[in-house]
Amino acid sequence: MTPDPRPFRVGLLGHGTVGSAFAGLLAERADAIEAQLGTRPEISGVLTRSRGDFDDILDRSDLIVELIGGLDPARRFVLRAMESGRHVVTANKQLLSTHGEEIFDAARAGGVQLRFEAAVAGVVPAIRVMAETLAAAHIERVHGIVNGTTNFILSEMTRTGATYAEALAGAQELGYAEADPSEDVTGKDAAAKMAILARLAFNAPVALDQVSCEGIERITPDDIEYAKELGLSLKLVGSAERMDRGVAVHVYPAFLYGDHPLASVGGAFNAVTIESPAITEITLSGPGAGGIQTASAVLGDVISAMIPPPSLPPPAVEQPIVTDVEFSFYLHLEVADRPGVLAQIAEILGLQGVSIKSVVQKGLGEEARLVMVMHPVLESKFRAAVDLISRLEFVREPPRVIRVIEEVFV
Repeated sequence: MTPDPRPFRVGLLGHGTVGSAFAGLLAERADAIEAQLGTRPEISGVLTRSRGDFDDILDRSDLIVELIGGLDPARRFVLRAMESGRHVVTANKQLLSTHGEEIFDAARAGGVQLRFEAAVAGVVPAIRVMAETLAAAHIERVHGIVNGTTNFILSEMTRTGATYAEALAGAQELGYAEADPSEDVTGKDAAAKMAILARLAFNAPVALDQVSCEGIERITPDDIEYAKELGLSLKLVGSAERMDRGVAVHVYPAFLYGDHPLASVGGAFNAVTIESPAITEITLSGPGAGGIQTASAVLGDVISAMIPPPSLPPPAVEQPIVTDVEFSFYLHLEVADRPGVLAQIAEILGLQGVSIKSVVQKGLGEEARLVMVMHPVLESKFRAAVDLISRLEFVREPPRVIRVIEEVFV
C-alpha cells in the first residue's frame, strides 16, 4: 500500500485520564496503523480548560475525538464538528443517551462517521458487534453488566463478606470508584449505557430518563449470604428487551443462577449478553473501566473512521416504553416469629397473584427472618403485595426486594 503523504489529523477534546492515554496510545501505534492503512494518524491539537481553541483545532482536523464528557459544551462541539464535515469519535454515554437522535441526524446530514464503542462497556466491542456483525439479526434481548465499579463492589462483598460501605471504600482506594460514586452505585451510569444498547438493538429512540433504574446502595451481606444458600450470585444488571407492547429497559440488582453467562463475571469486568433467534445467545466480556482500556476502544473507532463508508444506525422508529413487566423476585423480611406470620404473608402474596417458589427461615422470637424467591409475576402486582406486607405490625424493618433472573443457557 502506497503511503498517503498527508496525515490523518485527529483533534482531541479533553486530556484527562482517557484523553492522555489515547494520545499516548495513538503515538505508540501510529507506525503500525500507517503500515496497515497507508495513512498516518496524528494529533493536530488538544483542547482542555486551560489550552487550545476549538475553532482552530476543528480547522486543522479530519476527525474530532470528544473525551471531555458531560452534555455541554460537548454537544455543541460534536454538532459543530459534524456540520463542518468532520468524523466524530466519542466515549460520552451521557451525551448519546440524552441527545442521541439529534447527534445521529447530524451525522447523517453531514455525511460523516459517528463512532462510540467506548461509550458502553469499555473495551468490550458490544457496539460494533450489534451495529455491524449482528446487523441482520433480530435481537430480542440484551442483558449486561456494564458498570465495572458496582461489579467490583458486589464481587468484594461476595468474596470477603464486607458491607457495602467497606467494599465501596476498597474500590475507591484501588481507583475503581470515584470520590463521589453516586453515578455508578445508583445505576445511572449503567442506565445511560443501556439506553444506547437499546437504541442499537431495537432501533427505538430510548432516552436516559425512560430507563427504570435501581442501584446497589441497600444491598447487605445478609442478602448475599442467603443468595449463596439459594445457589445465586448478585450483579447489577441492565436489561433491554422487546415486548408485545413495546420496549422495556431496566437497570437493577439481580440474582443469577450459576449457569447464566453473566453469573461468573467478577471484579471490574463488564459483559454483554445478546439474544436472538438467529444466534441463540452470545456473551462478550472484558475490562470495563480504566484509561488505557477505554483509550484502546477509542483508537479502534478512529481506525474504523479512517476507512469509509460511514456506519450509522438507521433512523429511529417510535416504540412504546414498557415499565411493568414480569420478573422473579427475592424478598427479605425481618419479622417477629409468631404463629401465623408466614400464613398472613402468603395470603397477601396470593391475593395479588404472587406465587412463592422457595422460603428460607432463620432465627427465633423477635429476631426472625424470612427470605423468599417468587415465581415470575408482573412487578406492579408484586410491589402492591410488598406494600401491604410492610404495613403488618410484626414486620420490623422495610422489606428488601431484589430481582432474580431465572433463565440459564446451556
